[in-house]
Amino acid sequence: MNHLLALVPNWVGDVAMCTPALRALSHRFPEAELTVAGRASACALLEGLPYIHRAIQLDARPSAWGMLRAARALRPYARDLAVIFPHSSRAAILARLAGARRRVGYDREGRAWLFTDAVAPHKINGKIEPIYMASEYVDLLAPLECHDDGEGLELAASADALAQIDPHLDGHGPLVGIAPGAAFGPSKLWPAERYAAVADTLAEKAGARCVLLTGPGEEATRDAVIRHAKRPLLQYDEGSPSIAKLKAAISRLDLLVCNDSGTRHIAVAFRVPVVCIMGPTSPKYSCGPYEKGEVLRVDVDCGPCQKPVCTTDHRCMTRITTEWVASTAMQYLA
Repeated sequence: MNHLLALVPNWVGDVAMCTPALRALSHRFPEAELTVAGRASACALLEGLPYIHRAIQLDARPSAWGMLRAARALRPYARDLAVIFPHSSRAAILARLAGARRRVGYDREGRAWLFTDAVAPHKINGKIEPIYMASEYVDLLAPLECHDDGEGLELAASADALAQIDPHLDGHGPLVGIAPGAAFGPSKLWPAERYAAVADTLAEKAGARCVLLTGPGEEATRDAVIRHAKRPLLQYDEGSPSIAKLKAAISRLDLLVCNDSGTRHIAVAFRVPVVCIMGPTSPKYSCGPYEKGEVLRVDVDCGPCQKPVCTTDHRCMTRITTEWVASTAMQYLA
């Protein structure tokens, strides 16, 4: 076994939760070159992990011609094995077009015929049930006799990125990340004015230095937090956000306060405690044994709905109070 290809998940948080499985692959086949392929954000997130030999960027939604072009680019690295972590038919077809002799993926969406090893998803009474995504990804590797080492999520911050962000984070007092965004949709967003109030409280009561962590497309949320905050928040990226700088900043934190988003799982990978404000999504997907901190959520009659846009009154989020979040965060800054 010399050439291994892993098609990694699309979302940043899922990519972070995939790292125990990627590490298990490398341990099982130490003589092989492990190539990962995925979106640009996924490749950037995995940069620096020593067991990944190369990362190949894929278009998010390629045309038929784009699929053929991608398959041709992947073919030299997929000769022996391809592991397909995404649940999409597109990813399964791409692995088949790339010519991998062995193809391992979950038997979902009628894809079994595209695999040599179609793994049954976790089910209860015949129905697919969610489990912690890091466990799901490791379980996919059962046909390959890979084993989880129990070390959890893993990411690396580059020296260059640390050198860029450190001058912006210099000072005294605990460093707290405030991450008010989420890519899933507005239903995951706790109100920006409440994030601002939490930052003000932590600065006043714990002497915290609060750094605002937002990415492309989250400018309106960022501006709303800045507008409502009574105290200025640190900004580390000089207006040019990148995954490399985000990883570096999170690695420096003493605590992260965030929605159920990719930043949460990046923090878990760097062993940073997290106060996660969770609303419409099921904790079964994202709550695992490696996380330090607390998940704050309320049970509501309409949730967890898994909808990107709330169709009622957003009660799952608005019932989580500023006082609850701030007091929980204070416990980790004592």
